[in-house]
Amino acid sequence: MVVATPIGTLDDLSPRAAQALRDADVVACEDTRRTAVLLRHAGSSAPMVPAHRHNEARRAADLVRRMQDGATVALVSDAGMPGVSDPGARVVAAARDAALPVTVIPGPGAVETALVASGLATGTGYGFAGFAPRKAGEIAALLARLDAWDAPAVVFESPHRTAALLAAIARHDPARPVAVCRELTKVHEEVLCGTAGDLATRVTGSLKGEVAVVIAPPAAPAPPDDEALAAAIAPMLEAGMSPARAADVVAALGAAPRNAAYRAALAAARDSA
Repeated sequence: MVVATPIGTLDDLSPRAAQALRDADVVACEDTRRTAVLLRHAGSSAPMVPAHRHNEARRAADLVRRMQDGATVALVSDAGMPGVSDPGARVVAAARDAALPVTVIPGPGAVETALVASGLATGTGYGFAGFAPRKAGEIAALLARLDAWDAPAVVFESPHRTAALLAAIARHDPARPVAVCRELTKVHEEVLCGTAGDLATRVTGSLKGEVAVVIAPPAAPAPPDDEALAAAIAPMLEAGMSPARAADVVAALGAAPRNAAYRAALAAARDSA
């Protein structure tokens, strides 16, 4: 069983998840100290074995053997759903490869919680980019990739590096709406909303607690000015370019979408005929 666990408040553990932890013969977890608190809350006395990113491949084989011998294994992470941004995917894949049944017990997740709390959800989907990279070049590449998404993206970040991430977003697109969601579901939950430029000036040092950053998609480009588009296309047509080729050039330069440029080129060609 894959069991989602609370991302902060223990009372968010569902009755079904608690029962699964009580029924388990063994609980595979990231940190036995943190999971011990969860098991006490659920009333479970199941033994624990560590299954974290450093030993997951080796532990997966061990857990599969246990399940093949008839044991009920519950897989948990420190918070949220195993296998999303935490260890667990290899264990599930190994169980599937061994033709063992896998049951997922859903529960709280920081990605969806942050997305909704941010007010940036569009109802047309979202993306999860995992943990933000540390190097400046890798962050720049991430932001460039997010520019191609037409939906909000959720990124996890260390509380000590959140200011640097916000500064990078502000340099990339200072007007981009962003939300910093901290300590979700906990007593000191806080959601800071604003443009990247605004938040970069407000968050300049380390934060406390777990952080999820929600980044809105880039603003839709303004529709091209018809007169300016016609003026840009006219010299190309006069030089002998076809309307299709002129539209390709305009679109490649980012002056207008290709279909709009082609319509303008056809109109200009007709007017000059």
